[in-house]
Amino acid sequence: MSRISARIAAISESATLKVDAKAKAMKADGKNVISYAAGEPDFQTPEHIVEAAVAAAKDPKNHRYTPAAGLPELKDAIVAKTKVDSGTAVASNQVVVTNGGKQAVYQACAAILDPGDEVLVPAPYWTTYPESIALAGGKQISVFAGSDQDYKVTVEQLDKAKTSKTKALMFVSPSNPTGAVYSKDETEEIARWALDNNIWIIADEIYQNLTYDGVFAHSPTELVPEVANQTIMVNGVAKTYAMTGWRLGWMIAPDDVAKAAANLQSHLSSNVANISQRAAIAALTGPQEPALEMLRAFDRRRKLILGELAKIPGINTPEPKGAFYVYPDVRGLLGKTWDGVEINSSLELCDFILDKAEVALVPGEAFGPSGYVRMSYALGDEALLEGVQRLQKLFS
Repeated sequence: MSRISARIAAISESATLKVDAKAKAMKADGKNVISYAAGEPDFQTPEHIVEAAVAAAKDPKNHRYTPAAGLPELKDAIVAKTKVDSGTAVASNQVVVTNGGKQAVYQACAAILDPGDEVLVPAPYWTTYPESIALAGGKQISVFAGSDQDYKVTVEQLDKAKTSKTKALMFVSPSNPTGAVYSKDETEEIARWALDNNIWIIADEIYQNLTYDGVFAHSPTELVPEVANQTIMVNGVAKTYAMTGWRLGWMIAPDDVAKAAANLQSHLSSNVANISQRAAIAALTGPQEPALEMLRAFDRRRKLILGELAKIPGINTPEPKGAFYVYPDVRGLLGKTWDGVEINSSLELCDFILDKAEVALVPGEAFGPSGYVRMSYALGDEALLEGVQRLQKLFS
């Protein structure tokens, strides 16, 4: 009899965290590694948010249990944000505050999936989706869109992948890992398709405030309000406000689903730490200029990395309009010998680059098919430039 259950043993290690950990270990050994692996801002959490947390830590009312689904004041702030940013009116009882966006994704899957239910997942996809779906008893059905489609799936592709067992669609815009943002028309078409086919939408909107060139990330429920009764929105403060370590996310769902998820959470973790909840209130209701400053820095870095990657023959990088990632198509570098090493996959390519140039990238195999790499530009300008210049030299 195995000591570890088959269910837990089947969970894959997070590829992004694995690469980042390896890069940090190499740095600790004195190597000058530049890592594009981590999906978190390199900025400090804005000071007014930290101050709110410090004050909250000193207030005895935050030292005790609070409602499992979240502080009423925070849920009200989330309702207000959702009205503005997602164009959707919701009630506070539809909000469940979670320990980061990951818990929200898992609870969304756990709340609506039964064993054997299928979830359509546009690929490339975030590494946590397959594991959350599997833990909830569901089955992931990948729908791939390559660089020729700007990494955005079409209704025709979704319709072809749909079966009688299809329960939900994972809709992510802006996307991790690609930075792709679905247009208003594309989002509306997908939302209406889901409505017509009675398919749930799990809309991951964690990057919705990180868009560029005047692009707006539309919510399915904004464009097709009728689909709200079969939509779960997932969001959080981690990316917009540089609060990855605070572990504060949320899900918004129809009343019955929100109630079920809150019941699950009451047994799983109870309330999110009150200090983090108070900090999130300050993030959502306080000054937004610090977040806008970070957005402007991301945009500057986005343009820089796109320009430098374009100088490397064999790499094609669709321009991302959101998040803080580029997703280069590196198939032009594969099937060749570099510095005496034959490279046939993006996994082999990333190992080669880390060994030869001390630059850490995440291979496409972590997010779907081989032939691509993910690079975060949420790192300092100088390191960002130096890392790509190392790649230019390596593949010159």
